[in-house]
Amino acid sequence: MTAIKHALQRDIFTPNDERLLGIVNVCKAGKKKKNCFLCATVTTERPVQVKVVKVKKSDKGDFYKRQQTWELRDLTEVDAKDASKENPEFDLHFEKVYRWLASSTAEKNSFISCIWKLNQRYLRKKVEFVNVSSQLLEELPKAEESVPSGESQSVAGGDEDALDDYQELSTREEQDIESMMEMCEYAISNAEAFAEQLSRELQVLDGANIQSIMASEKQVNILMQLLDEALGEVDTIEGKLSSYEEMLQSVKEQMDQISQSNRLIQISNTNNGKLLDEIQFLVNYMDLSKGHIRALQEGDLTSPKGIEACINASEALLQCMNVALRPGHEKLMAVTQQQLLFAELRDTFARRLTNHLNNVFVHQFNHFSHFKMTIPQFYRSSCLSLPGHDQSSTLSQHTAELTLPKHNPLHRDLLRYAKLMEWLKNTHREKYEGLSRTYVDYMSRLYEREIKDFFEVAKIKMAGTTKEAKGKFATLPRKESALKQDTESLHGSSGKLTGSTSSLNKLTVQGSNSRRSQSSSLLDMGNMSASDLDVADRTKFDKIFEQVLSELEPLCLAEQDFISKFFKLQQHPAVIPPLAQPETEEFDGGAPSRIPPQAEHRHSLSSEKDMVRHMMNKIFQSIETELNSLIALGDKIDSFNSLYMLVKMSHHVWTAENVDPASYLSTTLGNVLVTVKRNFDKCISGQIRQMEEVKISKKSKVGILPFVTNFEEFAELAETIFRNAERRGDLDKAYVKLIRAVFMNVEKVASESQKTPRDVVMMENFHHIFSTLSRLKISCLDAERREAKHKYTEHLQSYVINSLGQPLEKLNHFFEGVEARVAQGVREEEVSYQLAFNKQELRKVIKEYPGKEVKKGLDNLYKKVDKHLCEEESLLQVVWHSMQDEFIRQYKHFEDLIGRCYPGSGITMEFTIQDMLEYFSSIAQSH
Repeated sequence: MTAIKHALQRDIFTPNDERLLGIVNVCKAGKKKKNCFLCATVTTERPVQVKVVKVKKSDKGDFYKRQQTWELRDLTEVDAKDASKENPEFDLHFEKVYRWLASSTAEKNSFISCIWKLNQRYLRKKVEFVNVSSQLLEELPKAEESVPSGESQSVAGGDEDALDDYQELSTREEQDIESMMEMCEYAISNAEAFAEQLSRELQVLDGANIQSIMASEKQVNILMQLLDEALGEVDTIEGKLSSYEEMLQSVKEQMDQISQSNRLIQISNTNNGKLLDEIQFLVNYMDLSKGHIRALQEGDLTSPKGIEACINASEALLQCMNVALRPGHEKLMAVTQQQLLFAELRDTFARRLTNHLNNVFVHQFNHFSHFKMTIPQFYRSSCLSLPGHDQSSTLSQHTAELTLPKHNPLHRDLLRYAKLMEWLKNTHREKYEGLSRTYVDYMSRLYEREIKDFFEVAKIKMAGTTKEAKGKFATLPRKESALKQDTESLHGSSGKLTGSTSSLNKLTVQGSNSRRSQSSSLLDMGNMSASDLDVADRTKFDKIFEQVLSELEPLCLAEQDFISKFFKLQQHPAVIPPLAQPETEEFDGGAPSRIPPQAEHRHSLSSEKDMVRHMMNKIFQSIETELNSLIALGDKIDSFNSLYMLVKMSHHVWTAENVDPASYLSTTLGNVLVTVKRNFDKCISGQIRQMEEVKISKKSKVGILPFVTNFEEFAELAETIFRNAERRGDLDKAYVKLIRAVFMNVEKVASESQKTPRDVVMMENFHHIFSTLSRLKISCLDAERREAKHKYTEHLQSYVINSLGQPLEKLNHFFEGVEARVAQGVREEEVSYQLAFNKQELRKVIKEYPGKEVKKGLDNLYKKVDKHLCEEESLLQVVWHSMQDEFIRQYKHFEDLIGRCYPGSGITMEFTIQDMLEYFSSIAQSH
């Protein structure tokens, strides 16, 4: 083991400036034995580092290599497994537990003892030694423990000699010995003489040291005397220091008293400053001037200066009441008294303000009601008192201006109190809500009376557009309840619109009736004379309806804007789609529990918008009913009025939505627009139903069907009305429904016609439809226009072919037989050998149709065609020219068959193409 230790010191530790102090041959416990060495080392340089190194012998040679190193300061526990029995196993606890098996128990104990001593000397760390014999853990001598750090190296060296007999010389020791031996020539050759010389020199040095000590005895005595004197002086100084300390202690006590007094003064000053701040805070924020108190108690709420003073006083009061008190303020009696004063002033002023505004509402309502009642009563009385005058004409003279009263003066007067209403909203919610209900109650009655009178005049003007309507409304100036009954009878007592075409007369078609009379029979709505419903009447109705909407729109917008400003209700930040209006008041806007706190502000804005809509619904609750009644009247007068109303109502809805999509006006007009659209759809359905109910006379020719001319009038009127309309899509859908119904019913009537051939009915009506669509250029009906042209051309050709078979009937039959033989396989040159189709038979048939007979037959054909066709479409010459072309085509076909089937026979027709052209021309000119 000594040789291994020397080899490890030389090869591994000396190059790294380390000393090997302990070694043990080990292998890992429980595994295949691979021997290695655990070495305890210290560094030669300061500070000293103690390490445990694992060294392993290389597999490729006899040299050793360092495998793993641990710092001794990282060691936490050494476990020897058994202190009483010999057991070579032990554990070292570093960052993890390493289990080792030593080659012998003696080596294990020697290594553990070395670890313990190194830990005690260099680290002073409490490493826990478990299951280790107490003999191995010997205490270091106290002398060694008290050795200064400067001498630790020598102590360590002595102990290291005890740890191991061998100790290597240091470099300095080697140099000193070498220099000493160089001074003596026989130091190597004669070691005994060299040792004797060294002994003699040591004795000389010892004697010199003794003599030096004896010679310095006098100086020692003098030094001792000086030390005694110094001790006396030290005692004197200590006495003075004690007296000084007593004096300083007295000063310290006095300074402590002064410091305590200063601290108390500083605390008092701080408290006084804070108290002054609190008093100033309360005085600044909770003191209301006498002028403000007087304004709240006795201020004039009628003059502008008085209102301004009340506004300033109310804002000051609200600021005082909303001041954020600091902790403890509410316990002060003065603060409590001020709060009671503020509450009393608030209640007093709120009561004064509420009573005053109630009086203002009543006064303004009475003023406008009196002004409003004078004019309609005068109209009614004048209409009833003038004998021999038609009532509607008298009303029209006195109501030339169809306008609604403006409430701008009322709004202007009340807006002066807007800031006071905001104050009332923030302080007295109940009184604020009570004022809003009072305002709504008065204004709803005022607007209801104005709107009913306004719509009454509008209905009189509308009814004046027809003669029969004038008779119907001859007794209009009656009580409002009677007027309501009359208007409800127009559209149903339940407020629902009923069809206006239920009493349509059945249509009968006569050949001599004009287009105007046919279309007017279709327009016979509600037993009114359609001849009176001309363009001027419809234009007048359109202007009246536009005037009604133009008057209502600014009235509603102005009232909604006033409500928002006067009652301080926000309506623009939170836009809500226009839905059904709420029926109950929700002024507090109670939010559901699931709404997060960050959404409360948005919900309050939404609640205020609901309040605006609710108030508008209450104030103008009669507008929607009156509009529906007016719409029903217009539809009753003329179902085509629904086109005008649809365009105007759509435009006003679009305008209102651009201003505010959630406004009351937008919502109400949107609801009414649904009714107008329903009437429009009902008008279209009525037109289709009339087409299906048309009956054709069996004694006269059909001509242009009435619903075809009716569609033309509808399309012309609709194109004029919808030229720049926003709802063009509704008209396009109606066009498609109508034109498909026209096509279907034209074919139905043509199939049922007995007097006029089917092809003529189809040809004439589809020609008329094609002409109408081409002239109006309706883009959505391009496909139908092409279809109408195709049907017209198809039936024209069919009619021409069927008609031309009669003048040359035998000749047609003969050549049809020839073509049948050829189709059966007979060669064209051999047809003349057939008994029924030989040349003699051909000549016989041709002789039956000389020029005179052909001309006579064509003349009869012309008369028959003239009898079939109507004069309105002027298609006679077109049909006659088509027959001429078809006759020439047949003539050429006959000649071609003669040339191919009877070659060289010299057989020809007894008239030429030129003769035919002269026949057709002379017949057309003679008629």
